Amino acid sequence: MENKFLYRLSQLLAFVLGTKLLMVVVLTFALYVSTFFLFNQEESLRAFAFDFRVHAIIFCAIVSIGAGGIINQFYDKEKDKITRPFRTKLQSFLKQKYFLYAYVFLNSISLAVAGFISVRVLIFFLFYQFLIWFYSHKISKILILNNLTFVSLSLYPFFGMLIYYQTFSIKIVLMATFLFGLLLVIDIIKDSLTKHADAIFGYHTLPNTFKKTVVNRLIISLLVFLILNSILIVMKKGLTGIMSYYYLSGILIFIFSAFLLVSNKKNAKFYTLNILRFWIFIGILAMLFDGIIMKW
Repeated sequence: MENKFLYRLSQLLAFVLGTKLLMVVVLTFALYVSTFFLFNQEESLRAFAFDFRVHAIIFCAIVSIGAGGIINQFYDKEKDKITRPFRTKLQSFLKQKYFLYAYVFLNSISLAVAGFISVRVLIFFLFYQFLIWFYSHKISKILILNNLTFVSLSLYPFFGMLIYYQTFSIKIVLMATFLFGLLLVIDIIKDSLTKHADAIFGYHTLPNTFKKTVVNRLIISLLVFLILNSILIVMKKGLTGIMSYYYLSGILIFIFSAFLLVSNKKNAKFYTLNILRFWIFIGILAMLFDGIIMKW
């Protein structure tokens, strides 16, 4: 009886890891925070809470992302045996066909809800799901295009909410550029940590194509770009609100990250990767508290 329970628990954990549930939860939180406090300029909290279309669009996005996590791990399963042995071991408790069934089911649910909203929303998410599959199937092995596509797919749902509210401004463009650059740095560093496995399975990434010094210079150049971008945002916003101090503090974070990279210390890239990931989460919290203070 106990063995059966552990087996079922292992299957559940395998499915959760396959859908990248933690990432989905964080993205859901980020979508709601950015939608209400950044893109939504007119609706009250009550109107937003009862706006069925917004919740339905966010639902379609997170379900599509969950399905994307499944198809991505399906194509990366051989590489994951080296880079993520624990996760791969757990996923062996669940047959691959069940992951594919879940992938089709989740995408179908997303498209059904999107079609109920409007034809345009249906096309938007159909294209999104196609891009996620095409990235996992082909683009993930193409040099430079893999990084740019991955980051673009991460921001695609936010772009959808921007279109929905039609809230275009220089400030939002600068913030989007900042997030794009930060995610790009994170993705390149992540590739640096898996470069040997990537090379074995034919993934052409920057770290396994160019020398370490070249990749480090590129990352540091992007960090300098993020510093300049942060300064422009603060100049545009002025020193008002929590977000301004978030961008100013980010300058110190990026300088520290650059020093970590050039130090060549053991696990420097691992620490840098997690610092920058944590800094994105801090940014979501900063936007939340900044929005609360500004609106109320």
